[in-house]
Order: sequence, then structure tokens, then C-alpha cells
Amino acid sequence: MEETISLKDIYQTIRKRMVLIALLAVVAVAIAGVVSYFVLTPVYESSTQILVNQKKSKDVPEYNQVQTNLQMVNTYSVIIKSPAILSKVIDNLNLDTTVEALNNKLTINSEQDTQVLNVTIQDEDPAMAVKLANGVAETFKNEIPSIMKVDNVSVLSKAVLKDNPAPVKPNAKMNMAIALVVGLMAGVGLAFLLEYMDNTLKTEQDIENYLGLPVLGTIPKFNVDDEKKAPANRRKAV
Repeated sequence: MEETISLKDIYQTIRKRMVLIALLAVVAVAIAGVVSYFVLTPVYESSTQILVNQKKSKDVPEYNQVQTNLQMVNTYSVIIKSPAILSKVIDNLNLDTTVEALNNKLTINSEQDTQVLNVTIQDEDPAMAVKLANGVAETFKNEIPSIMKVDNVSVLSKAVLKDNPAPVKPNAKMNMAIALVVGLMAGVGLAFLLEYMDNTLKTEQDIENYLGLPVLGTIPKFNVDDEKKAPANRRKAV
């Protein structure tokens, strides 16, 4: 006969394997916590902001000039991440690294509808992250006039090393929350797998489902000790 699974069966399976599900979830959270706090290297982030204006043209209306500047933001982002800028940052700061490695640590974002660029550096050393962010901003400020017709480059806010910098990676709480969800899902999946592989017959319904035969009678469970005590109880009753 074809067996159907009801919500009651699902609930009973989960309830039956609740200890296993909880154990897997706890283990997953514990592993994620240990890896996040003791295995993965913390990564710190530091940011600075740059304002860039092109030279004004007398023949171009001011509105069009502003729109042109906004459209040039992407160009500035490419220039900042180019070897022309990053190689000079490495030389100025006497860094033992490559342009590619520094580029991987650097992220450039622009504020919406503005000419402000956010220069963000991620590094395993918080002091180095601050040093690199300020170095990139200052180098861009000094080099961009010779690359493009830009007469006004300002560093709006320099990166500052905080007293107790907090790493942005790894996010231990997020990792543990994800591990909890994954652990619960794995536990539920394993519970249903064990239930599926368990082909023992435990109830009258199981016999009817698997054998297709009606149950005429059942033998109740009894305890040997209770059976030994039964004659004595009967004698007392007499």
C-alpha cells in the first residue's frame, strides 16, 4: 500500500529526534564560535572621504558642469585603483606589498548623487588600515591634477585609529546564527533520514500499512518483575 506522510507524522518524527536535532544545532554553533574567535584572523576596516571637482568651464552651464562631475565619479574610482596611484602609495609608505594585493584591500564607493568618494581599506592590522586609507587619499589628491583637469581635491575626513577597534570580519554573531540555522536543518534532515531507514514495525498501523493485513489482536507489554509480584498480590486479595 502507498504510504502517506501527514503533518502529525512529521511532528512526531521531529519530537522523537528532538535531542538529536538540538545536539547538532549546539555543535554547529560551538564550531562556528570557535572558528570565528580562535581560528579566523580578524580583519579591520578604515575609511576616508574625498571630494573632487573638475575645473569650471565658462562655456558650460553650471548645471551641466555638476552633472559632468557626477558622471566622472566612476572614472575617479578607476584612477584611484590604478597602478598609477597605488604604486606611488606603496613607494610613499615603503610598503612590502604589490599593487594587486593593495587593490584587493581597497574599495571605492560614491555617495549617491554627490562627488564624494569613500575610500575603504580592510587589513588585519587596524593601524595599517588607517595608514593605507589616508595614504591612498593623499596620493590621489597629489597626483590627480596631473592626470585630469581637476583643480579642487579635498580630503573631507581622514581615517582615524580608534582606541578599541572592532573587526569587521569575521562576524562571529552572524556566523553562529547561520550555523544555528544550518545545524537545525541538518538535524531535521538527519531525523527524517533515520526515520526513513528505520523499517521496524512498532504499531498496529505500521503492520496494516506494510503488510496490508488487519490486526486481530495485540499482546500488551509486561514487566517480568510485575509478573512475579502478581501471584502474591492475588493471594493477598484472597
